[in-house]
This record gives sequence, C-alpha cells and structure tokens, in this order.
Amino acid sequence: MADKFSFDIVSEVNMMEVDNAVNQAQKELANRFDFKGGKSSIELNKNDKKITLVADDDFKMKALKDILEGRFAKRWVSIKALDYKSQEKAFEGYIRQAAEIISGLSTDKAKELVKLIKDSKIKVQTQIDGSKVKVISSKKDDLQQVIAYLKEASFSLPLQFVNYR
Repeated sequence: MADKFSFDIVSEVNMMEVDNAVNQAQKELANRFDFKGGKSSIELNKNDKKITLVADDDFKMKALKDILEGRFAKRWVSIKALDYKSQEKAFEGYIRQAAEIISGLSTDKAKELVKLIKDSKIKVQTQIDGSKVKVISSKKDDLQQVIAYLKEASFSLPLQFVNYR
C-alpha cells in the first residue's frame, strides 16, 4: 500500500459546454420580445476564449448578462470562469462589453490557493506544478478535508479536483 496519497487542483472550463451555452443564449436572445428590433448580440471567439456582448443600453446589457449566466448555470459551467471587462461605447451609441473565459491557474492564483490551504492548518503538503496545484498527504482523510475546505471557501476561480490517488 502506498504511504502517500495525492490529488491535483485545476481550474478548467469545458469549451464545448461554453459553446453550447452561448448558442442557447443566442437563441433565447432571438426569441425575446424586449430585444426585437435592436442590435444586441452575444458572440463567442473560441480562439481568444472571449465572449463579446453588445447591447442598446445598460438595462439590456444587464439582461444579456443574466441570459448568458443563466445558460452557463444550466450547462454546469461555473460563472466564476467569466471575467467581465469594463463597458465601452460601440458604434451608433451601443454598449460593448467583453468577458474573458478563464481557464487554468495562473502562478499568482496558484500561490493564493496554496496560502489558503496552509491557512487551514490541515497537515498536507502542496506544490505548484504548472497550471495545477498538487496536494500530498499520508492520510486520505486529510485530503478529503482539504477538498471540503476548498469547496466551502469562496475562491475566485472554479476549482476541480482530479487525479485522486
């Protein structure tokens, strides 16, 4: 029997589900009465992992965000994966806002995650390995405590726990 157990913490987004969510949001946008006759749109750029929202005014921009976030939730894609940029003026008085899709743990976020685990006082070892954080312990119970602790903590990115060994 192995004397060390481990798992990896990653932050990944299923782009297929994001694509499905955006397509469903576009269909809802086309059918909504309050958006008829306007130039409101939701566009996904898969290469840049960016969603662009265009609306007539602030009220419709908020409604567009609600539609998009609702579709994300129905497709089980975390809303935390969306990083909204500031609104900007677009053509003919419209408003444009970009939302980046965050996938992967940056070094800063990984360090923040390690600090969060260390602050929990659970006896585990952590190491940053590229875009994931490896958690190691001699007890499976400690690893399960870390998972439960992180699920309760409000971290700014969606987290998944993989490679549990």
